[in-house]
Amino acid sequence: MRALVTGGAGLIGSHLCEHLAARGDEVVVIDDLTSGRRENLAAVESSPGFRFVEASIFDESALAGAIAGCGEVYHLAAAVGVRMIVDRPVHTLETNIAGTERVLRAALAAGAPVLLASSSEVYGKSVAVPFQEDADMVLGATTRARWGYACSKAVDEFMALAFARELGLQVVIARLFNTVGARQTGRYGMVLPRLVRQCLGGGPMVVYGDGSQTRCFADAWDVSAVFPRLLGHPGARARVFNVGNDREVSIMALAERVRARVDPGCEIRCVPYAEAYGPDFEDLQRRVPDLTRLRALLGEVPMRELDAILDGVIAYARATPE
Repeated sequence: MRALVTGGAGLIGSHLCEHLAARGDEVVVIDDLTSGRRENLAAVESSPGFRFVEASIFDESALAGAIAGCGEVYHLAAAVGVRMIVDRPVHTLETNIAGTERVLRAALAAGAPVLLASSSEVYGKSVAVPFQEDADMVLGATTRARWGYACSKAVDEFMALAFARELGLQVVIARLFNTVGARQTGRYGMVLPRLVRQCLGGGPMVVYGDGSQTRCFADAWDVSAVFPRLLGHPGARARVFNVGNDREVSIMALAERVRARVDPGCEIRCVPYAEAYGPDFEDLQRRVPDLTRLRALLGEVPMRELDAILDGVIAYARATPE
């Protein structure tokens, strides 16, 4: 099998490339390195048939060349991170919507099935926790930039399913929940690497709001291992699956667990959302996936515990300058 990974130099993409190479696939990566790092692919650079294309998915010639001969496509290229969403809303919407359309059309022309990486952001402000894949979306006002990202990922899903229904493209959608791990950057607002590096730097560790909001963190290695299983399963076609961990932790408790490992004397400072992201920013109190559908299809889906994830992220941050 030859597989294309868009955004393959990023956190999740680089781990996915290792899984694909380990099963004997020839891996092709297309990435413009906006947020990914070429160094993330060091473990697969020498794999048979590996090819890296430094280009945007908007480069039609490069995309067509990268997808040629591929039997699978994993579409991970996207604008991500709260800081990116707030600071560059046009880039976010264009990348996530127009970029996905180009990948889907290229995959259709190549006759290759696609796994689309989506986001739990599509659930919006819903309080129907845990979130089920067929639940209603509850999005905020268009004047609040955060919901533009949520809407863009929802449009991606609508588009992928439309390609499946109308044009026969084989599509699977993986809706991700707070995927973290070694190789993740904190530059765009990702909470765990940001807290780790703040603590390593002597603090303060900044928690937005009062820290009572909860999230469920899953390691990128475990999450990416699910993708080939989904795309290769005929029962997954034209369906949406929550992928992640369903064990909750508050952001304050997360900060405290990082502090205990790195510097017990480090200050944790709470900062209002308005101060961090502007007066129009909204956050969610809880975000928990219902994993019933995923487990019913695949059975056991191993997800490591948070303490093991923290140890890996801290070790990576100590060894790698931002």
